Amino acid sequence: MVFISHYSVEILDARTKEQLCFLDKVSRTSIREIQFYASHRTGFPKGNVLKDDEVLQNLPVGTTAKLYFRDLGPQLGWTMVFLLEYVGPLLIYLLFYFRVPYIYTHKYTFTSSPHPVVSLACACHSFHYIKRLVETIFVHRFSHGTMPLRIMNCAYYWGFAAWLAYYINHPLYTPPCKSDEYSVFLFQLCEAGNFSIHWSLNSLIGEGPKCRRFPHPSKNPFTWLFFFVSCPNYTYEVGVWLSFSIMTQCVPVALFTLLGFVQMTMWAKGKHKAYVREFKDYPTLRMSILPFIL
Repeated sequence: MVFISHYSVEILDARTKEQLCFLDKVSRTSIREIQFYASHRTGFPKGNVLKDDEVLQNLPVGTTAKLYFRDLGPQLGWTMVFLLEYVGPLLIYLLFYFRVPYIYTHKYTFTSSPHPVVSLACACHSFHYIKRLVETIFVHRFSHGTMPLRIMNCAYYWGFAAWLAYYINHPLYTPPCKSDEYSVFLFQLCEAGNFSIHWSLNSLIGEGPKCRRFPHPSKNPFTWLFFFVSCPNYTYEVGVWLSFSIMTQCVPVALFTLLGFVQMTMWAKGKHKAYVREFKDYPTLRMSILPFIL
């Protein structure tokens, strides 16, 4: 094996192939440092974006490395993205719950619903998004530093929060039947399970990028779902919204749960395939999101 002490790095525009920057006598350095010197986000021609912690010496390049610049547009940190996604539904729902002016008719302004399930639903909804905010700040670790600046995700969460909050807190809303006791227990169970899985994944990532292994069940009973599915965090998340649908028996909530299940199933299948592809000893019993089914 031949070790190269210095490299020449040529950065080209991925679309026009025009030279944008040339760095001479670059020693063992990471892509993050090259980005700093060149002020560009770089990647290979086929579109595989290089990770920030990748080292030039470990890449399949000769004495002259050609890296291709691709403009990713305005970027936001993942932490900020999730904070924006979650703080919106929290505040929007409370606006409908307190029936601020111009939402319902004037005579219902700042009134409260006579149905206990309405206050219970508000408490559960608020708890869910406060938990998400806390996890975003203190628990989650993101492999990518930024993402493209777009409002699609915020519009999805904010829009659905307004839609379901409008009906649940509507002065004419009446819960069809008493079902809050069992649904609240299921809601709390799934929230605890979801947090346990996020904490477990955080501990796994905290061991460092060189320690590559897939998640396993621990002494925490909530993590035992890892015996059967690859992404139990999504399984518990679906359970949270399913219990909220049972609690409120509101069509917008049920639709939000269904769409969320479809999206999380797609994410879980992608993660499951990545695990199977990377780890030869990956358990064959595990499914993507639903034990023995999906």
